[in-house]
Amino acid sequence: QVQLVESGGGLVQPGGSLTLSCAASGFTLDYYYIGWFRQAPGKEREGVSCISSSDGSTYYSDSVKGRFTISRDNAKNTVYLQMNSLKPEDTAVYYCAIDVYGSITDSSWSDWKEYDYWGQGTQVTVSS
Repeated sequence: QVQLVESGGGLVQPGGSLTLSCAASGFTLDYYYIGWFRQAPGKEREGVSCISSSDGSTYYSDSVKGRFTISRDNAKNTVYLQMNSLKPEDTAVYYCAIDVYGSITDSSWSDWKEYDYWGQGTQVTVSS
């Protein structure tokens, strides 16, 4: 059974850092794509980042580029999102998701409909 579990969320001050983890099971991470999405109250679900588990290609939204870094540990079937220089507007529930059919492309990675399974989400709050 495919399962994704996020962890690492919490409260952090503006300018601080936080690292999220997404532990995957039920598939071999090497051959899939894992994306991070976030959703704040009253806002649309936003694609934050994505990584190819096979070749390590990464993608970022313009709003987080240069501040967030996605990485993977294939041995642990885990994907990480390191978030630096956090801003109040980064406050949201963060979700990881997986594309099990390998359909993700350079232009579609941020489209939530391309993903097949989702984690439960973890809250990130940036506030002083």
